[in-house]
Amino acid sequence: MTLLLLATPFNASHAALSLNSTRLVFVSDKTSASTVVRNPSKQTYAVQAWVNTAEDMATIPVPFIASPHLFRLGPGDDQQLQINALPNTLPTDRESLFYLNVQEIPQTDKDADNVLNIALRTRIKLFYRPHQITGSLTRQINELKFSFNNNNGQAELLVENPTPFHITFRRLEVNGKGQHYTLKSADMLLPLSTQAYPLTGIKPATDLQAQFTVINDFGGNTEPVKAPVSMAR
Repeated sequence: MTLLLLATPFNASHAALSLNSTRLVFVSDKTSASTVVRNPSKQTYAVQAWVNTAEDMATIPVPFIASPHLFRLGPGDDQQLQINALPNTLPTDRESLFYLNVQEIPQTDKDADNVLNIALRTRIKLFYRPHQITGSLTRQINELKFSFNNNNGQAELLVENPTPFHITFRRLEVNGKGQHYTLKSADMLLPLSTQAYPLTGIKPATDLQAQFTVINDFGGNTEPVKAPVSMAR
């Protein structure tokens, strides 16, 4: 008996297949965006690709189609994967977030019994960026505003994002008056929104400062940026 466990999400570092990008930016005046799927292993895989939302549910329709959506990838081979957009009514004043899924399904050995084959899945962020947006992510991160807030006795850092871009912090820390706190795994900051991040061991002070780096369009890090932390009203 051969068993197959489907749709097991894994970090790309655990998967046999690899993508040549860790995120995709789809500019709305383009017809498509693409990435390359590579198979550096010695095994042949069937590959399935699709786009969905953060909820990771197949029942939610999305205005994107992956092409090819199903293909075979032999040892050492690669395949260009194209994401095509369908007509849509997505916002034009901010980015919209989707996810590209690439699932690898190893070929089964007909002569092997009691073998468990696991289909690993890699997910990367797909940002749909309206062409009406001006400026760039790396230039507009200086517009982020930071403030210290006391929420029923819990200190928190409020970060206001007035930009149309999703902001993913690679590093975010608060310093001042001999205090230091590094926020670990800070949630992604949505466009035109304010996010509260808990601060542990930080007390209000007049010289608090935030220092941060964010992930750019290519998966790299921006240069560190420093910004004052004001006291929330």
